[in-house]
Parts: sequence; C-alpha cells; structure tokens
Amino acid sequence: MEFLVNIKIEWPADGDPERWARIVAEERAMAARLAEAGHLVRIWRVPGRRENWGVWRASSASELHEILSGLPVWPWMDLTVHPLAWHPADPDPHDPRPESPIGLGPAG
Repeated sequence: MEFLVNIKIEWPADGDPERWARIVAEERAMAARLAEAGHLVRIWRVPGRRENWGVWRASSASELHEILSGLPVWPWMDLTVHPLAWHPADPDPHDPRPESPIGLGPAG
C-alpha cells in the first residue's frame, strides 16, 4: 500500500539545539535506511517550515504506524496520513502492477 504522509515537526522554541542536531542526524540516517528498504519512496520539504510531504509504502496502515512511530523525531511529529489507491488515468507508463482481472488496467 502507498500512503501520502504530511509530517509537521513541533520542536519547542526553547528546545536544546544540540539535541535537535543529533535528532536531525539520526532522522536522516533512518530515512536513508527506510528508502533503501522501499518504505520511503519520495519526500518533499515545505520551504521555510519544519514540514514535509512524502510517499511511503507499507503492507498495512499498522505497519506504517510502526515505521513512523520508530522515527527519532516521533515525539514532536504532527501527522496526517492519506491512504492512496491506483487511479485508472495514472499517466505513469512504468507502473509495475499487473492487469486487473476485470480488464480495466492495472489492479489497485
């Protein structure tokens, strides 16, 4: 399954900057591992904010929760998760999904 995830970081204004630097380094290292494992597909920064949008893959919403709650910045995250489904007008010709059993294109 794919999910569109919006993550807003609510780090306290009086938070320790050294701790923040460590958390950011840990977060980037974990993001690289999650990307390598196929869970983090794409990610975009929202300019001027501690916020991002990403496409994530997991076998279920429960697995996605386990992944996201394991992130170092989890205690300061405000999340919005949108499950995604395949659309028959998707222009991606590289979509790897097999044909639908009812002949309407790739299965969703």
